[in-house]
Amino acid sequence: MATSMNNPHPSPHAWPPGRVLRRIGKGLAVMAGLMIVLGLAGAAYESAAEAADLRAYPPPGQLVDVGGYRLHIHCTGTGSPTVVIESGWGDMSASWGWVQPEVAKTTRICTYDRAGMGWSEASPQPRTARVYANELHTLLVNANEPGPYVLVGHSMGGFTLIMYAHDYPADVAGLVLIDSQDLPTADGATPQPAPQPGGTSVPALLARIGLIRLLAAPLGSFENLPEGDKQAYTARAVAPCGVQTYLDEGMGMSEGGAQARAVTTLGALPLIVLSRGQDQDAHHTAAQIGLLQLSTDHQQLFAGQSGHSIHLEQPEAAVAAIVQMVEQLRQR
Repeated sequence: MATSMNNPHPSPHAWPPGRVLRRIGKGLAVMAGLMIVLGLAGAAYESAAEAADLRAYPPPGQLVDVGGYRLHIHCTGTGSPTVVIESGWGDMSASWGWVQPEVAKTTRICTYDRAGMGWSEASPQPRTARVYANELHTLLVNANEPGPYVLVGHSMGGFTLIMYAHDYPADVAGLVLIDSQDLPTADGATPQPAPQPGGTSVPALLARIGLIRLLAAPLGSFENLPEGDKQAYTARAVAPCGVQTYLDEGMGMSEGGAQARAVTTLGALPLIVLSRGQDQDAHHTAAQIGLLQLSTDHQQLFAGQSGHSIHLEQPEAAVAAIVQMVEQLRQR
């Protein structure tokens, strides 16, 4: 007898398509609800943690208005010329915990936080070398810190200080570049323009719900710093504003580097280039030598036991270079 190919009696375990879709929809709704709850809980946790950090690690210096937003500046010591420190990409004043107290034994020294980093408020301006230089100039004027200054810049901070020395030459007595970042080559390519800061990136969103903070604990402290500075640095680095500003600074580096490269001479401005002694390559070595051409009054020193972060890995070399510039200017 012929048998039908269609099963007139479906398995009792088979679900109709509509029921399956309803089940999937309910599952997705539950997952979405759970994510919302976790996100709200994470945001509440992050907000409470930031408030606790601010109580535990208040700004050691003062917050100064520079035109609708405030920058943090921390000055210690007495004497002249005043040393002004410019940190590298995504770095902040707390990273100079080994250097500042030692230099303060010789002269006045000021560290500060670029807008959006450390204890400083965010800026609406694109994150480029010329903007940093203008903000720093306004900060020093409004903080009543008279020049001329010895400007000290690490890594990307070298871009800023080259622009500062070019735009405000009367305010600068000497320049110390600590393993300054290589200037971009003049290959004719148009630099990537810096975007407006303050966008909402994935890392910043993760920071807003506390995930960056949670990840920071098992990864350990951010920098090799004295106790107190270490905790303050970590607390500020994991905050959403700092995370987003770190990305904004990175996206502005192309334009900022091009601005600095356009400066071909600083005349006879006293210049010390302090270069790392480890992890060198031919390109970096040539770039460090190229920086010497900015001034007719230059010298190059080396931190033989350090990689790029000399102020952390071999801070005594950074202190020695800064004090050497100060004493050199005093003798003149």
